[in-house]
Amino acid sequence: KIEGRLHQSCLDLLHGSDIQFHRHSRLDLALCLNLPIALVFLPAADIPRFVGEGRVDLGITGRDQVVESQVDVEEILDLGFGSCKLQVQVPEMGDYTDPSQLIGKNIVTSFTGLSSAYFAKLEKEQSDAKITNGNTVLAPGEISRPTSAMGMAGLRTKIKYVGGSVEAACALGVADGIVDLVESGETMRAAGLKPIATVLETTAILIKSKHPSNPQLIKTIESRIRGVITAKKYVLCTYNVPRSKLELVKTITPGKRAPSVIMLEEEGWVAVSVMVEKRKIANIMDSLEELGATDILVTNIANSRSAPDPPASA
Repeated sequence: KIEGRLHQSCLDLLHGSDIQFHRHSRLDLALCLNLPIALVFLPAADIPRFVGEGRVDLGITGRDQVVESQVDVEEILDLGFGSCKLQVQVPEMGDYTDPSQLIGKNIVTSFTGLSSAYFAKLEKEQSDAKITNGNTVLAPGEISRPTSAMGMAGLRTKIKYVGGSVEAACALGVADGIVDLVESGETMRAAGLKPIATVLETTAILIKSKHPSNPQLIKTIESRIRGVITAKKYVLCTYNVPRSKLELVKTITPGKRAPSVIMLEEEGWVAVSVMVEKRKIANIMDSLEELGATDILVTNIANSRSAPDPPASA
């Protein structure tokens, strides 16, 4: 299942994973040509629901949609694209500078669940006299489902739903502020809006049903997708270095698990081959050269099969 905002990136990901299909015009269903699966193309908000209810096994959507829907799915992979923020935005020329000033006001959004939870938390903090510079950010575990269609019971802030063009609500006099997804911020600036708080940071993720119909096939597809993401994130760096410097260069290029080291015919030298994050490669090459590494080569990775990245150390 593929969300509209992330459509092309998802198609590229499927292509790289060798999931072959042909989608007929105007059809939301496509049968895979080389695997026993079907692809369904649906709006973002529908995808977590279908996966959570076990109607489909895997879905690609935004983390914001999963948290908003509050369905029980398993997040198995951050896909590394589609990054944006769900932000509270207000008129640039207005008096609002802190989200607590919007308590009791009109808020327009497509994310009524997240917005209701956010302002309910603000209202509670205000009642407890614990507001601190508006730096309230929701963690997924703090989200509660509204007890009514348009907000939580007792919520003073009025949360109103619109399905699109949320940024126009303030100019039309419908809202005092909005809560909406922001990527570059250009659309909001063009509408005369400015951000005053971030509710949630989001990116594209791969989600899985808690009860997949074919676990082994799902594992295969997950491995393929993970391999493509890894290939986009990393490059292969190879270089020669004096063996006496090996422990030093390994601190610069530790690799995903460990570097491959091969003895050279020239005494006292080794060849090192290691995966390095693409965004860091220029600085790493500089550091390797300073330590005496030579013949430093960088090769793009077309595809891979690798273990998940280890958790970041504290």
